[in-house]
Order: sequence, then structure tokens, then C-alpha cells
Amino acid sequence: MSEAAPVDGFREPQQARSREKLQRVLQAAEDVLATAGFEDFTMAAVAARASVSVGAIYRRFAGKEQLIAAVQDRILTQVEGRLSARLSTADGCLAGVIEVYSHVLAEAMGDGGRFFPFLLHAGPQSEAEERGRRALAETRRLLLEAAEPHRAEILRSDPGMALDVIARTIVGACIHAVLRPDKLPGRPAWKQFADQLSDMAVAYLMTPDRWRGTRLPT
Repeated sequence: MSEAAPVDGFREPQQARSREKLQRVLQAAEDVLATAGFEDFTMAAVAARASVSVGAIYRRFAGKEQLIAAVQDRILTQVEGRLSARLSTADGCLAGVIEVYSHVLAEAMGDGGRFFPFLLHAGPQSEAEERGRRALAETRRLLLEAAEPHRAEILRSDPGMALDVIARTIVGACIHAVLRPDKLPGRPAWKQFADQLSDMAVAYLMTPDRWRGTRLPT
């Protein structure tokens, strides 16, 4: 798992009580983002949800951008850790690895709501974009590492490229599902969606390359 990089200008508190309050604020900020979105995200709403004063938040964060960056790092670090742990206990086959990858990412997107895609891409040349890029690179690395013992099951001519296609496709499909107006209604629907993504991905990996210009069998 990649180490969480410190958010610019932000330092973790040393005292246990202060750390507990910080986690309460970060959880409150995450909840406000999930329910209100970025446009209606305010320090006052976070303070009310965390049962602290607005001043207490400003003593820790310079503004809402820095608070959002800290929330982003917290969420993505949790997703990376969850994926690493679940892949370590995946069924001992390629399908088991792909299933875990699909389900962990689908759960994260489904729980995070419409603000989750922003965590992966928050604008060019921004610190948030860099953290999102690291998260995508880390989840891809974890997938390739877990799939390596089952590489012989992949029938594509370039297994590494095929796994990269799968990593990008599953992330892209989950982001698309989040942003669609007819969003998936709850965890059961996201689980079914992840099952279908897994089946599609495994079928692709276990199908040899097609010959361009050759008609497929009818």
C-alpha cells in the first residue's frame, strides 16, 4: 500500500484526544460531501455534524480546500488498504482476483456517491489530482501483483497490457455508473454490477486475441 502523503500545510496532531477530534471532523466532512456535494460543502455544515466549533476546524485547516484534500487522502488510503487486504485473501485463481478488484472499487464508488470521481481527478496541476493519480497507480499495481501468480490463465498476447485495460475499464465503468442520472440504487445493485464487470473482465482475459481482418465464426 502506498504511504499517505501529507496534505500541504497540514500536520497530524500528536495528542490522542486531538487525533480523535480530527477523525470526527474528517468523517463529518466526508458525510457532508456525500450528501451535499461540493457546491454546498461549508465549514459550518461540517462543524455542526462533528459537534465542534467552526473556529476549531480553522485552527486545523486553512480552508475548505485543505479540508477536502485531507478527506480525499483519508478515503483513498482506506480504499487502497481495503483492496490490498481483500486481494491477499482472494480465491486462488485469476477470476477470484478480478472479482475482488471489481467489488472493492464498486463498493467504494457506490458508498462515496457523486463526489468520489472528483477524488480521482480534481483538476489539472492540483495536489488533489496528484493524489488521485497515485491512487489509480496503486490500485493498478495491486491488481497486477495479485494476478501475477495466475498469469498463465491469461490468453491475451500481452497479459500486462490486458490487465491494464481491465483496471482502466472497471474504474471507468464505476465512475460512469456514479455519474449517470439513473444511478444504481444501493449496495445490492452495485454488487450485481460488480459481478457483471468481473464476468466481462475474466471473459476478455481468457479469450485469445482476435485476428484483424478475419471474420469471426458464426
